[in-house]
Amino acid sequence: MLYHAYEMTHAAISPMRTVARMGKEVLRNPLNPVAETYGSRTVSAALEMFINATRRYGKPEFEIESTVVDGIETPIQEEVVWTKPFCDLLHFKRDSAAADGRDDPKLLIVAPMSGHYATLLRGTVKAMLPEHDVYITDWKDARDVSVSEGSFDLDDYSDYLIEAIEFLSRSGERVHVMAVCQPGIPVTVAASLMAMSDNPRRPASIILMGSPIDTAQNPKQPNILAEGKPLSWFEHNVVTHVPWPNRGFMRRVYPGFLQLSSFFAMNLDRHMDAHVGHFRNLVRGDGESAEAHQRFYDEYMAVMDLTAEFYLQTIERVFQKRLLAEGKYYHRDTHVDPGAITDIAIMTVEGETDDITGLGQTEAAHTLARNLPDDKRKHCVVEGVGHYGVFNGSRWRNITQPQVRDFIRANRQAVAS
Repeated sequence: MLYHAYEMTHAAISPMRTVARMGKEVLRNPLNPVAETYGSRTVSAALEMFINATRRYGKPEFEIESTVVDGIETPIQEEVVWTKPFCDLLHFKRDSAAADGRDDPKLLIVAPMSGHYATLLRGTVKAMLPEHDVYITDWKDARDVSVSEGSFDLDDYSDYLIEAIEFLSRSGERVHVMAVCQPGIPVTVAASLMAMSDNPRRPASIILMGSPIDTAQNPKQPNILAEGKPLSWFEHNVVTHVPWPNRGFMRRVYPGFLQLSSFFAMNLDRHMDAHVGHFRNLVRGDGESAEAHQRFYDEYMAVMDLTAEFYLQTIERVFQKRLLAEGKYYHRDTHVDPGAITDIAIMTVEGETDDITGLGQTEAAHTLARNLPDDKRKHCVVEGVGHYGVFNGSRWRNITQPQVRDFIRANRQAVAS
């Protein structure tokens, strides 16, 4: 009923949103003699705030049209090279002679499945493109996946990653894998399983960025919330069915609109201040600042549903029982042993002021990979950045990315014949 109530409310507000759009257009029309008065600008700004607060935000585009390779402007072509019911593997193909002439390592960026779309990592992709052959997991909204496609849980997640890693290693060189936030556990599990089976196409390196490997280390608000209630509470209160006429009708999900509410609740004062500032910018006619605000929230407000089984397993395995950190993680019937990792280099990156994944949570991966030589390890704490600064922004581009680039190049390996 929760999801149905949300959909009905959205439908009920739709006529009001239409009237608001019409009113805004009238007030902003250059033929309107009072368009530039303070009162007109104030009402117009209020209408725009109402429209943005009540409209549905669709999946954003990456909109990466080009990059610079060896000083040459190089067009980017997005292509889906591998697809599964819950994920597309997206390739950012660099289309120039300069790119074709380089022997750049393949990089698989594993986007988080935590409510937002893979486009949240647009800045991560842009920074890696000049010197890497970049691919990213483009996870699909569970609301759009028919129940006939079956379920999707943490074990399926790791299976997807293993299959994608094997697919990208067909060319003869082992791929490098970057996990941003949530995928840290399934990426570590996938790497461990491939090491345990001596899979020749196991990754050459894994880069774990702001990942909750051991949530007992410096726990933050998400950890506390997940541990504060029994698993049954989450199943009964935040899991619901996708309503008709969505393609995923009757699939059990954790809805994106609930996750968005959680995002806002964690930093409510900051978001309120941002929207008050946006309103003032609209009234003043500061189009540049208003546009920057809108670009950010167009991305931030675009959310996707997660399958119930994946969400509940993540709560239980990662946050409540800490199974990987405790040495008790099973992938289906196989006990996962990160100690089997001996030649997959591991780099961990943490933000000094991260309020989602506390210091030490990601670094714990080095303790789990107890048999990995020291020359294949690296840990980096980025001063003065929070969670999103780990993989986006100026410090990512200027401080973290060069270290990631050098780590990847120092650990290139061919697929064993």
